[in-house]
Amino acid sequence: MAVESTMLELGTKAPDFMLHDVVSGRTYSRDSYKGNKGLLVMFICNHCPYVKLIKEHFVKYASDYMPKGIGVVAISSNDVESYPEDGPEKMMEDAEKFGYPFPYLYDKDQDAAHAYKAACTPDLFLFDENLELFYRGQFDSARPKNDTEPTGEDLRNATDLMLAGEPAPEKQIPSMGCNIKWKKGNEPAWYG
Repeated sequence: MAVESTMLELGTKAPDFMLHDVVSGRTYSRDSYKGNKGLLVMFICNHCPYVKLIKEHFVKYASDYMPKGIGVVAISSNDVESYPEDGPEKMMEDAEKFGYPFPYLYDKDQDAAHAYKAACTPDLFLFDENLELFYRGQFDSARPKNDTEPTGEDLRNATDLMLAGEPAPEKQIPSMGCNIKWKKGNEPAWYG
């Protein structure tokens, strides 16, 4: 089921987390990956066609902006009992296959997804150097069933504005993708 992001209020402080990186095996907090200019938190998963379409472009974005001081982290929060292809072993395979230069964290208890009000994959949250939300919305207008090539235009534009000390884009279009696969009984009150 395709859903839109909840569009968390701009200026919201980035919630902390303590999550397991499926590649290194280590546990990290939000501040482990905060860059000196900001932090991008991406809720993604392996199986979603919306994410599959832009995985390589996430890598390109990260390769372009991590050297400029933007920390990047990806989180998968899906219920792996119902969606085993989104489990830690498959996440590690995906991270290695696509050469993720950012950590791919497993949100087993779905606490991070709850804290960020993540609703879909991909759901993107760009925070400034003070960890205040600057942009939340679509990567770009590419979708699995349209003819638009992925570029990351919307996220890149927002990141460039943030790095230049400019105001956040006034028009922020919600991200769209597969809904987060909540564990039975763990659906947030704001969901659905």
